[in-house]
Amino acid sequence: MWRIEKPRNDVDTIPSYAPGSGERERLLLELDRLAKKPEEIPLFIDGTALGTGETLEIRSPADHGLLLGRACMAGENEVDKAVDSALEAWKKWSVTPWRDRAAIFQKAADLLAGPYRIRNIASIMLNLSKTPYEAEIDLAELVDFWRFNAWYLHLLYEMQPEQAQGEINRFDWRPLEGFVFAVTPFNFYSIAGNLPTAPAMAGNVALWKPSRAALPSNWEIMKILMEAGLPAGVINFVPFPSRLAGRVLEHPAFAGLHFTGSYDTFMSLWRTIGKNIERYRSFPRVVGETGGKDFAVVHSSADARAVAISLIRGGFEYQGQKCSALSRAYIPESLWPAVRKILLEEAPLLRIGATDDLGCFMGALIDGEAYRKTVAYIEYAIAHPEEYERVFGGGYGEEKGWFVEPTLFVAKDPRGKLMTEEIFGPVVSVFIYPDESFESILELCDASTPYALTGSIFARDRSAIDRASCVLRFAAGNFYINDKPTGAIVGRQPFGGSRHSGTNDKAGFLNNITRWLSPRTLKETTVPPMDWRRPFMG
Repeated sequence: MWRIEKPRNDVDTIPSYAPGSGERERLLLELDRLAKKPEEIPLFIDGTALGTGETLEIRSPADHGLLLGRACMAGENEVDKAVDSALEAWKKWSVTPWRDRAAIFQKAADLLAGPYRIRNIASIMLNLSKTPYEAEIDLAELVDFWRFNAWYLHLLYEMQPEQAQGEINRFDWRPLEGFVFAVTPFNFYSIAGNLPTAPAMAGNVALWKPSRAALPSNWEIMKILMEAGLPAGVINFVPFPSRLAGRVLEHPAFAGLHFTGSYDTFMSLWRTIGKNIERYRSFPRVVGETGGKDFAVVHSSADARAVAISLIRGGFEYQGQKCSALSRAYIPESLWPAVRKILLEEAPLLRIGATDDLGCFMGALIDGEAYRKTVAYIEYAIAHPEEYERVFGGGYGEEKGWFVEPTLFVAKDPRGKLMTEEIFGPVVSVFIYPDESFESILELCDASTPYALTGSIFARDRSAIDRASCVLRFAAGNFYINDKPTGAIVGRQPFGGSRHSGTNDKAGFLNNITRWLSPRTLKETTVPPMDWRRPFMG
């Protein structure tokens, strides 16, 4: 039997882009080349690139004057065509042997990890304002998604029911009857690539609605899938206004939603699905990851430097625009002076700036809406000194790009605005608690927000770690011990949260693939009975 061996994580072999390295020079050249050539981004429906009368300009978040591309936007007719095309493709794709489906995405992974790596890294950096490291771990994650999902599919097809004398039992791992609607976020190129392809690898067809802000980098993914041999109509790349989402969800052949984005949007989509539930051929699969108010609880036995560095990396890498970004921390009084000292020493070194300035730790926020939302939280905190003490940062400016300094406040109220609301920007709030209140702080952390995505405990004392793991068992779908709550790796830390953070279907793991399959059980009797009578009847 043809097998897929367990992959190695691409993230373990990413280039360093260190000064003087060859990959650094190649990257700078590619950044310059892409910056001089704006991309024309079409719709891609039924294997054909299509233009429309409505276009959208995409500019660099770090440089308002840099045009990255012009993207076509779909209307009702194009959305309908995409759905019809997907359903037609389903007829062949749904019965394509799983090995052939998997081979396409394995090829795509090799293309992305190899000849197209530098181009896509540059596109991610320019489009999403990421540093080389953040772009690399993002790209590597998509490589890992494609390779590990193929392996998981292999494991599933090997997974068969028990056999018995006189019968042959097996699973037919069927795709869903209809199409999957994949709604993807701006902040992770890897998630954008995974949400339509995980269902497709399982034999489904997908309508992919990428984020407007991420269209140049997401279009690069679509081009790789085309080169890898993905048949026409299996995944249709269709940016369209959010108002048309209802049109998609009203279709009788809607079979599933694969979503990453805001809680409010997810709830709106779920309500629409509920209103239309009687229209559908089958009950749709709804898989979603929304937001978080991710935490670090610090015990008095923790290492102060480990805490400080985790606050910086967890809270400020990629400008805090990760669903898993550390946003609130609870630090004991005895440890806070040492942590604060380290933070104040390191904060001036956290440079922010242009995409091609590889000495920067941070870039720009994705767009004006994100900028204004983040600035509003900073201004609120500064305007309320009785509630918040600014430790460092707080500066911002939009003249060149959407730049906000890494900012840290001490909150006087652990249930205040900045300690409980998702900000999605480089703002971290810290509450200082009496050392003896560790137990009550754990309970407060668990109950003070509706989210349950990621979190961490910092402690040397094992009993404190064990207690935190117990009390915070449902407060985070990904829980970290003596580490920042970011940086999940496919196959090692499958990602997802519950409560208002999502359905916790763990992207990058076997159970996510099973959500896109509907198994049929088959029993074959080898020697049928020839008499209806039972022995007890005499």
